[in-house]
Amino acid sequence: MICLLAHCAYLSETSRMLELHRALTALGVPVRVATHGGPHERRLVEAGVPYDVLGPGLSPARSAAFVASAIGLGDPGQSMYDDQELHTYVQAEAEYFRAHGITVAVTGFTLTALLSSRLAGVQVITEHAGSFVPPVFERRMLPSPSQPLDPRLARLPKWLRRYVVNKSIHRLPAYTAGFNRVATSLGVEEIPSLPALLLGDLSLVPEIPEVLGISAADLEAWRPRRGYRAGSRLTSVGPLYAHLDVPIPAHVEKFLSGESPIVYVAMTSTPAALVRKAVSALSALDARILVAGTVHDLQDLESSQVCVGGTLPSHLVMPRVDLAVTTAGQGSTQTAMASGCPLLGIPLHLEQDLNITLVERLGAARHVAPPDLDQLPATASAMLGDPTHLVAAERIQKLYAATDGPAEAAQAVAAAAA
Repeated sequence: MICLLAHCAYLSETSRMLELHRALTALGVPVRVATHGGPHERRLVEAGVPYDVLGPGLSPARSAAFVASAIGLGDPGQSMYDDQELHTYVQAEAEYFRAHGITVAVTGFTLTALLSSRLAGVQVITEHAGSFVPPVFERRMLPSPSQPLDPRLARLPKWLRRYVVNKSIHRLPAYTAGFNRVATSLGVEEIPSLPALLLGDLSLVPEIPEVLGISAADLEAWRPRRGYRAGSRLTSVGPLYAHLDVPIPAHVEKFLSGESPIVYVAMTSTPAALVRKAVSALSALDARILVAGTVHDLQDLESSQVCVGGTLPSHLVMPRVDLAVTTAGQGSTQTAMASGCPLLGIPLHLEQDLNITLVERLGAARHVAPPDLDQLPATASAMLGDPTHLVAAERIQKLYAATDGPAEAAQAVAAAAA
């Protein structure tokens, strides 16, 4: 039996689990869904997917605190959970796996599964690392981080910062301390590095070789060295992003039917203050702005220029706008490319730096670091006035259209469970 562990503090992670659920169901593979709870639980309800809540459940406040403490946003010396909370969730997951005969757990950032899987003796499959995988580091492909975890790196020139990050990332213990304290107390395998915290026994790499720059054969040939758990493997699948089955609200539909250009700001799992800063900066443009509010109350931003929606189906919105502005998470980056929509990224951490760099290299995107939001209007204006970004995005769109990422991911999961 397969268990999908959706982290419902994140819209992206919840939506990817829904994509996998649909694809596995289409294959006729039985699957259970479990979560710690969170504000995006309602996406499971709306999709008609039965699920179980493990542990005490994540309140909206706890979910927001978790997101704020996560990789790239929170202190690298902590592990997003306190030790008792971590222990509670690990035990609850292990008991659930045993009770329901789970042999494979698939997780999207429910990192406790790295310990509970060892405790229960089940295989864990991850997808949340996206393109942030060891063959990328070993080929020195990581860009210079826009917000380094180690503040000392900020004082180095960009070329040296990039060299140090690629050379040392597999030794970086950031965010692992709490996991390893709990692992020791439970007598299970520890997590040796930050990259290892993102990898399962099998990790799905949901990107096409033309964008990633690494072949499927090379990904699957990779074997772990120092800094990773023994036995970790990679497999290549196609893009995996949300197709939320929610309608476009009437007021948003009316806005989309109006004059161009339209800039779509969809910065999910992001502090509201950063969304506000981005919208404020973009308001200097001669363009109309659509904002995906998700869990934030941003109605005060409404004006003749700015329209605020809630959680919007970005796969339906992005084909109808001229520029998307996101934090360059895997899901939003792939949704933009699948829509043929140029992307302006505001990356918050190194994985998002990588995502935007990969499509920027192909001409479909540009980026602005969060400390440099004063550059946002000029960069957006330049992109709106340069048709080459659109041509490049449409080129990637055609490549994406030739693959079925959810089906490929479901087949990999089903094969691992066989």
